[in-house]
Amino acid sequence: MGNASQDAIKQLSIMMDQEDDGLKSTFQNMHQGYPTETLVRFLKGREWNVAKAHKMLVDCLNWRIQNEIENILAKPIIPEDLYRAVRDTQLIGLSGYSKEGIPVFAIGVGLSTYDKASVHYYIQSHIQINEYRDRVILPAATKKYGRYIGTCLKVLDMSGLKLSAMSQIKLLTAISTVDDLNYPEKTDIYYIVNAPYIFSACWKVVKPLLQERTRRKVQVLQGCGRDELLKIMDYSSLPHFCKKEGSGSSRHSSNGAADCFSFDHPFHQQLYNYIKQQASSQDFIVPLKQGSFHVDVPEPDPEDRMIVKTIESEFHKIGDSNGLTHSINGLKIDRA
Repeated sequence: MGNASQDAIKQLSIMMDQEDDGLKSTFQNMHQGYPTETLVRFLKGREWNVAKAHKMLVDCLNWRIQNEIENILAKPIIPEDLYRAVRDTQLIGLSGYSKEGIPVFAIGVGLSTYDKASVHYYIQSHIQINEYRDRVILPAATKKYGRYIGTCLKVLDMSGLKLSAMSQIKLLTAISTVDDLNYPEKTDIYYIVNAPYIFSACWKVVKPLLQERTRRKVQVLQGCGRDELLKIMDYSSLPHFCKKEGSGSSRHSSNGAADCFSFDHPFHQQLYNYIKQQASSQDFIVPLKQGSFHVDVPEPDPEDRMIVKTIESEFHKIGDSNGLTHSINGLKIDRA
């Protein structure tokens, strides 16, 4: 890092030292022993503007306190059948690690339906995966490889993406806003695979609206991306939808344990058991009961709202050109 970057880190560190004990304690819990690296993430998220990065970080810490994020891994989604339904419709999982030890998360964007539970459960599930990644997965990778590992890679499967996905944009915008404002710079690269026409058309319009830093993170790969991904990870770490050219599907394979989206996959079994264990230690305080863990979703940035409106407009254009206007007419993407 250059002198300017070092100065920015120092300034932000001094500003955080002046915050009250509650914020400092929450920051300590969040940074997992790596305060400088955490400050850098927020500085990058605000283009190294110290004042804006400070506000972003303080807002994040207040969000964590107000929504009891420190306790979210002790709030299981129960009963187990409900959690299984969430996993079947919110397709995400840990498929393995890159050759450099960076966790590889797979996301079935096109075939996630988000239709088996309330919005609150899906947001709760997403934040729990974020927190488990930051508190368990990344520290374990750091220890194993003997160097700090604080980010992940994401492989986004677009197979099955349809115009009807526009009805899910409110939820997806909420999840994206939570990530952008409270987990900045946690993903090194987004690999897009199995991209249909509808994605390609939207990407051409949205790409120029993104910040250069964000554009550099997105790589659209040909087909299922297998050959390109094998340059950075072993075959065993490939998401299941990348292992066979032309498979084109995020749907579960016959072997649930090999499908990183499935509740039967080791990652989700370990995650769910971890959450239940955390909850059992607090049972004597609050008995377990069914109910979603409501989390306030921060206001999205104006730039993000503009991007959502652009996607909405592009979806309508595609619908018009394909005679599908009736299927999306009247749908409106509300602010999350």
